[in-house]
Amino acid sequence: MALATSASLGARHATVRRAVEALSLDALVVTTPANIRYLTNHAGSAGTLVATAGAMHLLVDFRYQEAVRQLQQTEAACPSMQVWNVAGSYDEALLDCLAEIGIRSAGFEAGHVTVARHEWLAHTAGSHRLAFALRPTQRMIEQSRMIKDDGEVATLRDAARRLTPVALAAFDVVRSGTSERAVAACIDGAIRDAGFERPAFDTIVASGPNGALPHYRAGDRLLERGDLVVLDFGGVLDGYCSDLTRTVAVAPPSAEARRVHQAVREAQQAAIDAVKPGIATTDVDRAARRVLEAHGLGEAFGHGTGHGLGLDVHEEPRVTRPRADVAPMPLEPGMVFTIEPGAYLPGWGGVRIEDDVLVTARGCEVLTSVPYALIPD
Repeated sequence: MALATSASLGARHATVRRAVEALSLDALVVTTPANIRYLTNHAGSAGTLVATAGAMHLLVDFRYQEAVRQLQQTEAACPSMQVWNVAGSYDEALLDCLAEIGIRSAGFEAGHVTVARHEWLAHTAGSHRLAFALRPTQRMIEQSRMIKDDGEVATLRDAARRLTPVALAAFDVVRSGTSERAVAACIDGAIRDAGFERPAFDTIVASGPNGALPHYRAGDRLLERGDLVVLDFGGVLDGYCSDLTRTVAVAPPSAEARRVHQAVREAQQAAIDAVKPGIATTDVDRAARRVLEAHGLGEAFGHGTGHGLGLDVHEEPRVTRPRADVAPMPLEPGMVFTIEPGAYLPGWGGVRIEDDVLVTARGCEVLTSVPYALIPD
């Protein structure tokens, strides 16, 4: 398994420390597993990280002590790591750590800490006369994760490349009489055969009218002649996620199926062509949406055009219409995200086409490489 090098981790630490200092905080408490992995290479299901100007304090219980010790003896060792044993409660261990290292103000990940957990931490700290303040922070590490370093780009490019044989295996079993579940099982097996750790999400196989449901899961329906079949799948490689969608037909496709498929493909290409540094995420979304509106399918496209890829299958940047909770963001080299417009017609079916793209200095690189044809060769 490829891990971030110590040098890469050090660069990430420097970025986070500058952000912490800008907020006049002594430390940042990191509780999101993906963010802990991003900063330390620790990929366990439990852990808490306290990032300070001088050290990365990793709190882990017995289950992970030896794994962390071994990791620290490799080229992927986390710089300035101090490991704290958690004998009981992680939150009690956190308070003990903050008190022992003399923290006066600590930020926490507001999007990942429940109100109940925050109230317990604040109340317990106060009852023990621990003199530090807990302050909410927003998306501090997630913003850093948007720009992939060379190692991350290499992993994401490899993950995208490995989706090609998965897609070809899926195309081979899309035929009349096959169940959606059987196609999904074929895809999931091909994902593992391609060297992925696991699927990045529950594989979507939506045939016929089920294709009008964007996040449908494979069911018992049998594929029929003339169906459109939406195939949406991805894999996790060394912790990083890939994501691909193709819509194919159980021959022969109708004229309407060809029309809608061609419209979505044109919309996707328009969005891909719009990707370059400095362009706002909302402008990429608009490029796809205008094409579908011109084809009379604007109302059939109700979701965003894309989402970031990385340690999470859905992360920043969000490529969507202007929204109160998602500010437009200028694209920068190193961002990796999906381009996946769709058209969904209740009672008839749907089409979605998705590729993974990397923003480069001059435009973008399409990382995935799978045929678009309604009836693959």
